[in-house]
Amino acid sequence: MRSVSIPALVVALLLGAPWLGAAAARADQNDPRLEGLFYRLKTASSPTEAKQAESEIWQIWSEALDEDSNILMLRGLVHMKRSEYGPALEAFADLAAKAPKFAEAWNKKATVEFLLDDYESSVRDIERTLALEPRHFGALAGLGQIYLALDRKAAALKSFEAALAINPNLESLRATVESLRKEIGGRPT
Repeated sequence: MRSVSIPALVVALLLGAPWLGAAAARADQNDPRLEGLFYRLKTASSPTEAKQAESEIWQIWSEALDEDSNILMLRGLVHMKRSEYGPALEAFADLAAKAPKFAEAWNKKATVEFLLDDYESSVRDIERTLALEPRHFGALAGLGQIYLALDRKAAALKSFEAALAINPNLESLRATVESLRKEIGGRPT
């Protein structure tokens, strides 16, 4: 067994050790493991199986390709958890600048912008996320939330339906979709 310094080991554990081992060599939205996970997500025979597939997808999406990017991701997540949105936004903006083809950098940045009520920037970054990972059900659900906040119910419904088409196990969205369908009635989505 090779020697690993204690600080490096702590960082690896906090980040899920994405840069250690061959399996995570291509982690991000281009990871080849995602195809099977998205299939499992759609065909899960139980809520437990669906949640496991969803969790694995989120883990892969959150793994950047290098240690510095993973540290920026962790920094942003820690600030987000503490509701320190300015520093969180700065970390995710730095990450997006460093790795502009990393979809989750844009998604996390969009999430913080939403929390700061900067809907225009959030929509722009969600669009970047979806350009890199069209199956990003989290970004689609977030887009729906923005449209609800802007009272654009038909657009919200369309975004939520798109998220459910990818991940039919988003039970919290299902009730919202049904409510919006009743409210909108015959209006086009």
